Amino acid sequence: MTTLVKTTSLAASLLLLSGCSGLSNLGTPTKPKVDETVEVIDSKSIKSIADITSIAFEWKKVEDPKVVGYNFYRANMHKDGRRLKLIKSLDNRYTTHFVDTKLEPNTKYVYQISSKAMNGSESNTTTAYVTQTAARALPVSFAQGISDLPNRIKLVWRPHPDLRIRYYEIQKFDTGLNKWKLLKRIDGRLNAEYIDDRLGNNKVYKYRITALTYEDVATQPTEVITAKTKPLPIGAQNFQATVNQPKKIVLTWEPSPTEDVLKYSIHRSLFESLGFSKVKEVSKDTLSVTDKIDSDGKTYYYKVFAIDKDHLRSSDKIDSRMGMTLNKPAKPVITLAQIQGSKAILNWSAGDKRAMSYNVYKTTEVSFFESKTEKFTDIKGLRFEDNNIINGVQYKYSIQSNDEYGLMSEKTDDAELILPKIKN
Repeated sequence: MTTLVKTTSLAASLLLLSGCSGLSNLGTPTKPKVDETVEVIDSKSIKSIADITSIAFEWKKVEDPKVVGYNFYRANMHKDGRRLKLIKSLDNRYTTHFVDTKLEPNTKYVYQISSKAMNGSESNTTTAYVTQTAARALPVSFAQGISDLPNRIKLVWRPHPDLRIRYYEIQKFDTGLNKWKLLKRIDGRLNAEYIDDRLGNNKVYKYRITALTYEDVATQPTEVITAKTKPLPIGAQNFQATVNQPKKIVLTWEPSPTEDVLKYSIHRSLFESLGFSKVKEVSKDTLSVTDKIDSDGKTYYYKVFAIDKDHLRSSDKIDSRMGMTLNKPAKPVITLAQIQGSKAILNWSAGDKRAMSYNVYKTTEVSFFESKTEKFTDIKGLRFEDNNIINGVQYKYSIQSNDEYGLMSEKTDDAELILPKIKN
């Protein structure tokens, strides 16, 4: 071991505090019992090595058989001035090494050592030995936060060149509590990356990094590192859903202005604001989807989401768009149903403007338990005459309209007609 700081002759001016009767009296101001016949440690033999918060000492043992150990006195020259205190009492004359710990970094200390006799007395002290703890390691020299990542912030820094560094502490600023909180410990001086994930979208976060030694002595933290997570992509624009197509709802939209959008996800629900589930995904070049529905007048609510290359989906906080399949045309209105001569005559008016043709249904009562129905299709006018009727048989007629898409209205209520029997 080598002497880091030369000894200084302060013995005459330093005030010794705390007695020499062992560890139980440490910190208790008493006047030492000095026996000048007890051998003193050779001041020139004292050597030391300083670390950030500790100083190791080595000395040449004394040969005096009255000696049973050694007393170490110390003063912090920045705080205690010349008032030394007993900090350690060693109980073995053959001990020649001692490490003083829990010291302050970059601080001067003065030490004096006495030999401890069996009867509780001690020798004169060595001349004052002044040494200094090492300075703290410098802060991490470079650190950066990587922004625009999906739901996460990546922190990178330059590995600390000081071999005394054992690990790093990453602190994150808690805006709710308005203070810094420990986020993660990264073991290993050469490790230089951390990813903070499960974060909000388009949010700003603040971090700082501290390096710590094997003795858990921290450097000053880095300057505040600020980074921002990636925002959600902007959704599809000008989204529309049809309400007049037969058996289908056609969805159209304009592309999202976000550049890295890869696809669109279409969701559907029976309700306007809840219960949405995905029905289809399409590529970014597809701006129209047809939802085929085997039902007339069926209503659904739709949302279209944009999804980017990082699988981020545009905001849920958008209004849904209602779509509906074309309803059935309105049923006709029968205006005349009667027997004229030997034929049945039906007149009606259109239920709406969509009617392109009509179907007439004729039901004949064959017996009390049996009937048969005939269907007359593609009737263009608003009148139907049936010459094929028999006296005394009951007939029921109903009418149905057809539109251009082949959708058929509900049937009208039955009109009942009977050609009376001819009496002999």
